[in-house]
Amino acid sequence: MEYFSSLPVFITLFLLNTAASEATCGFKACPDTKQNMINVHLVPHSHDDVGWLKTVDQYYYGSQNKIQHAGVQYILDTVVEELLKDSRRRFIQVETFFFAKWYSEQTETIQRAVKKLVADGRLEFAGGAWSMNDEATVNYQSVIDQFNLGLRYLKDIFGDCGRPSIGWQIDPFGHSREMASIFAQMGYNGEFFARMDYVDKKKRMEEQGMEMIWQSSEYLKNSNIFTGMLYNHYSSPPGFCFDINCQDAPIIDGESYDNNVDKRVSDFIDYVKTMSKSFRSTHIMVPMGDDFQYEDAAVNFKNMDKLIKYVNDRQSGGSQVNVFYSTPSCYLYELHQLQQTWPNKTEDFFPYSSDSHSYWTGYFTSRPTQKRFHRDGNHFFQTVKQLSVLANLTSPQHAEDLENLSQAMGIMQHHDAVTGTEKQAVARDYDRMLYKAIVGAENSARDALRSLTNLTSGQFESCLELNISVCAFTQNSANNVVVTLVSPLAHASTQYVRIPVENNNYIVTDEKGREVPSEVIPVPWQVLAIEHRSNDTQHELVFKATVAKIANFLIRVLPSPKSVDHEYFPIGKAMDETDVLIVENSLVKLTFDTTTGGLKTISMNGLTENIQQSFGIYKGFRGNNGEAKNRSSGAYVFRPNGGIEILSNKADISFYNGTRVKEVHQHVNEWISQVIRLYEGVNRVEFEWLVGPIPTNDEVGKEIITRFSSNISSKGRFYTDSNGREMLERERNQREHFDPDMSEAISGNYYPVTGQISLQDGEKRLTLLNDRAQGGASLMDGELELMLHRRLLSDDAFGVGEALNETQYGTGLIARGKVYLILDVATEKPNHAERLVQHELDQHFWKFFSKSNSVPHVNKDMIPDFTDFPRSVELLSFEQYSKEQILIRVENFNTNGNVVSFNLYPLFTSLSGYQIWETTLDGNMKLIDMKRFKFNQDGSGSIPSSVEYFYAPHSPLSADSTMAASEFVVTLVPMQIRTFIILQKPIS
Repeated sequence: MEYFSSLPVFITLFLLNTAASEATCGFKACPDTKQNMINVHLVPHSHDDVGWLKTVDQYYYGSQNKIQHAGVQYILDTVVEELLKDSRRRFIQVETFFFAKWYSEQTETIQRAVKKLVADGRLEFAGGAWSMNDEATVNYQSVIDQFNLGLRYLKDIFGDCGRPSIGWQIDPFGHSREMASIFAQMGYNGEFFARMDYVDKKKRMEEQGMEMIWQSSEYLKNSNIFTGMLYNHYSSPPGFCFDINCQDAPIIDGESYDNNVDKRVSDFIDYVKTMSKSFRSTHIMVPMGDDFQYEDAAVNFKNMDKLIKYVNDRQSGGSQVNVFYSTPSCYLYELHQLQQTWPNKTEDFFPYSSDSHSYWTGYFTSRPTQKRFHRDGNHFFQTVKQLSVLANLTSPQHAEDLENLSQAMGIMQHHDAVTGTEKQAVARDYDRMLYKAIVGAENSARDALRSLTNLTSGQFESCLELNISVCAFTQNSANNVVVTLVSPLAHASTQYVRIPVENNNYIVTDEKGREVPSEVIPVPWQVLAIEHRSNDTQHELVFKATVAKIANFLIRVLPSPKSVDHEYFPIGKAMDETDVLIVENSLVKLTFDTTTGGLKTISMNGLTENIQQSFGIYKGFRGNNGEAKNRSSGAYVFRPNGGIEILSNKADISFYNGTRVKEVHQHVNEWISQVIRLYEGVNRVEFEWLVGPIPTNDEVGKEIITRFSSNISSKGRFYTDSNGREMLERERNQREHFDPDMSEAISGNYYPVTGQISLQDGEKRLTLLNDRAQGGASLMDGELELMLHRRLLSDDAFGVGEALNETQYGTGLIARGKVYLILDVATEKPNHAERLVQHELDQHFWKFFSKSNSVPHVNKDMIPDFTDFPRSVELLSFEQYSKEQILIRVENFNTNGNVVSFNLYPLFTSLSGYQIWETTLDGNMKLIDMKRFKFNQDGSGSIPSSVEYFYAPHSPLSADSTMAASEFVVTLVPMQIRTFIILQKPIS
């Protein structure tokens, strides 16, 4: 098909006829409605996955159609062409990545036409992020970043008319409360989605509860946001898919013998009447589209034109149905005008179940190494953004390198990327894309560090395989190696650093030439045995470092041995007089049973508790024919075939007894091992697990968990985080507002754990922190478990079309990761200290390596001072927003009611600030301009006489360099995030 064949002349006429008109986007562009009728808002849309069965580029260009027929460039070509033909037509675009790629390829004439469509409200953006992100396995920091990216692009191209006001999260597999809170903090009026537990949806349809007011935060006022559930997934009504990929009949009018207008109109009106029974208002929203539809948009719009005409013609005969093209924002505008009340919602929509045997809780863990790589990508992204600001890197190449990493991270948030629910070939392409972007951004980091230190020719190389104790820079020699540590945290932090090295005697010195105590410890033999791992480095050098933004340390090999202050030996009955091994530092004491090799008790924070750790296997069904009763675990679904098989708790153990670090190396079986680690002065226990290759010689898929069992009387309740932010209480076998189908009682009690999971009784609280998104549960009182790895031999029949059977080097994938345990006194609300620890673990020191004979110095005058920040306040974002603008985002981790204040003036002046203003969470709209719909909940009392709005929850900060320092005070309530843009003085 030939696109835009006769369009240039048409576009010219369109632009000439409309050039003088002002922008009418927003609610001024909404269609007229009719009173005393069912107003049907038809919303043309195409859901375009940023990778799934095909790669991102394959979807855009329309290649590999034997896998799935889809070509996004053609969708946008033909949609724009059809919108230009009729001013009544509407379309919403969601994925900014695809749009930006397409728009960059268009002629100036077509770009002008698109701008006019947006200005007229005929092409409207919904969502607006770089991709439609997942809501279970993403971290809030990455979500905010990718909205910043997408919304900034739309603002730069289209101004205010390009900014979405609606969240359009129609395809993620469950929905988090934190995502709703992010929408509220960005000033969105509401959000819509399409997936909800099937029991919950059925009940809501019967009780007109499909639309609700969601209290999206326990701590933030004005956090309520309207939330709507779509009636028929996000698809067109049954029988009314007019896309070229559908088989439904078109509307045939005129003198044709096949004229079907009456039947088609009657069927549609019947559908609308049935649908309207599930909604409270006289307005209903009907999506018209599906995955990758509108590739020949003329077919879609021609039939929708007819549908609208003939349905509305029935009004002359008494029909009460009024149909028109619309958008989600116009639909919500009409609901807001009604001033009626709606049900309330306080928890989230996890886990998602589509039938009695399908809980979509497997993807919480799917592709564990990719989930870790995603977290590493975010960590490096924050690091390089901060370095770029500190070194004032604003050249086009630096901006491009950082933009590439930003875009790669935006794509990785997609609900078929970080989730691990894509085909294997697509997963490899995601990894390729992110790796390439990281390598590119390393150039910016290198240039920044050469400017920020006096090591002007330093290599400043990163090592991306430190998780398996491999670093190419130190594999031959770590003599005269400078380790530059960069901390994305606001406050000075003290952490232990591990460097892969050969077994030599080393001395570590800081920038002042002082020796830093260190020791060399052996890498577990199970890690050394990983196939294709270079074994030049079989030890790790460990030392403790304190860093405020940037610090350098020099490693040298000693010419003569120094005294050994540690010992390493296996533990066996022949060596021991007792049945226990005690491992302790000044804060934590662990007791192991030497007969089993397992953990027995933990003492910390003045408490002692019996805590046993075990590993277990959930085995899967052998096959699946697509029927729910025969469903097997797959990329999406977790469905074990029976209960758990706890592996023998008889583990071989070795004990490394150092001064600064103590480790117990456990060998569970030939494919599971672990290091349990204590660092001196660190008040937590580190469990570094190694799982794989998961055996499949019995032709059974397996899902591997670790379980921590205690005597804590948790009474069926436990807590999980929402995207790394607020904690939500979970109750075993229970849900808010409905009784769930617990035919699958194990998977039905699994929840996403992005940062932490905990349980408690009246005295003790047990918390696990993880290093990547995982599924977690408490299936028995006092127990917490996390799923670590999955290897499956059957597909779950939900679309991906292949088993989640990851391999590497011809065998099953090996994964390695960390879980951290804290035992503490029980608290009424989760301890904010845990969040601070989690943030420190996520944003630990990034290591850069260079060769040098001396310790380089940091140019301290280039490093802003963050000491005015209270201890509970962290630096969430610190980045170049544009060439002369810096974005700063701060967060208060307090949960116990403490309001904190500090002054931004010292930071403002150190950055040569000229003006500062506060924005919405995403950073692209001044907070003073925020005005979003306020809706009334059921039981909230009398209804106001006029519509209401939410405005900024506090007086937005706005100041300039002529004002007193007192004008720069920032106050943060618990869990609040505030975002600022600093305009720098022009460089003279």
